[in-house]
Amino acid sequence: MFDQKVLTNIRNGLMTREESVAVAESVTSGLLQCALSQAKDASCFFQGGIVAYNIGQKARLLAVEPIHAQACDCVSEKVAQQMAANVAGNLRADWGISITGYAASTKDVSQPFVFYCITCHGKVIDSGRIVSSKKEGWLSQRFFVEKVLARFGEIIS
Repeated sequence: MFDQKVLTNIRNGLMTREESVAVAESVTSGLLQCALSQAKDASCFFQGGIVAYNIGQKARLLAVEPIHAQACDCVSEKVAQQMAANVAGNLRADWGISITGYAASTKDVSQPFVFYCITCHGKVIDSGRIVSSKKEGWLSQRFFVEKVLARFGEIIS
């Protein structure tokens, strides 16, 4: 279901460094965790993750600043950065990855998009915005996960 070459690359990079990763996600509803769990020996480098779908849970579990989160519906690069850094800290991982955004068009959002962030030891290594042209939410979710995993694979190599 997911690109095994990318997952193997992530696995090898993390295991060579003797490091681990944790993830925080909302819009992808655990799909990023599912993908990482498909890698060989995932329990050796994947600490787990948190799916926090609303502002209250993001603030409580991931220490996302609630006033900013409320103002942007939890969809900003700042929120993604807080999610990634704090999930890594909470789950004692070296690396943190986060995704937050919209998987489908809404009355306020014309095209699905996310903000993502990759941190290492609390420092932002990469963050940005990804836009999807997919019409169905599931296809956008998968697209976002594949893009973020590919980016992490490039970084960890």
